Amino acid sequence: MRAMLNDPPPPTGPGTEPVWKRCLDFDRQDAAHYNDWVLEPLFQLIEGEPKRVLELGCAGGAFGAALVQRFPGASVVGVEAGRAAAERARTRLDRVIHARLEDLSLADEGLRHGEFDTVIAADVLEHLVNPWDLLVRLRPFLAPNAQVVASIPNIRNLTVVSSLLLGGRFDYDERGLLDITHLRFFTLDGIKRMFRETGYVVERDSAIILPALQDVYRSYQGRGPAMVRIGRMTVTDVTQQELTELCAAQFLTRARLA
Repeated sequence: MRAMLNDPPPPTGPGTEPVWKRCLDFDRQDAAHYNDWVLEPLFQLIEGEPKRVLELGCAGGAFGAALVQRFPGASVVGVEAGRAAAERARTRLDRVIHARLEDLSLADEGLRHGEFDTVIAADVLEHLVNPWDLLVRLRPFLAPNAQVVASIPNIRNLTVVSSLLLGGRFDYDERGLLDITHLRFFTLDGIKRMFRETGYVVERDSAIILPALQDVYRSYQGRGPAMVRIGRMTVTDVTQQELTELCAAQFLTRARLA
């Protein structure tokens, strides 16, 4: 769980290192680089009482620790590529595997087929070269009715679209929708298609509205097809579902094996 979309922007200006110099060397990053926070809305999608949990990209283990506090019968295995973050997570979780998810072999780590009833993938799939392959490789290790709970940034966002169309900018940053470590970009439709094509069914989704667009969202919410203005950009006949997708920072989803 590396990127926090509500974080203030990092410092910029003369003397500041470019973002690619600060953020692309995972092994050298200290634990403070990772957000030690808990995405509370993700708990709303977890159904039942998890017992055996796999957390992909566990960072410093804050979410897994909060999950165990909420569900004392749960045990959590975390996977984390950042060395310092993995060391911190080991003080909180039952087991932490220090590995890049692209290189991870769950079988070689001694994990069993059908072992996990819950998988947490919070702000991690978009960081992978091939998240589709990971979801396929994960399937044998899931119990028959296991749930995969994920949070994924939404590229169909008015701030991104307007900056691209009006300003010609698609600027990577240390945090947020254009986090420089994001390798894949998704809309809600793309998220559902990714799960569908890898053998899952998304049974529930919800949106977290970008704080910078809260006023826009409230202004047009409940008005039926609307004409939405942001800066010099105007979008007409916007439905309520489209309004949500245009203002969402990320989508939370719960999927199960098809």
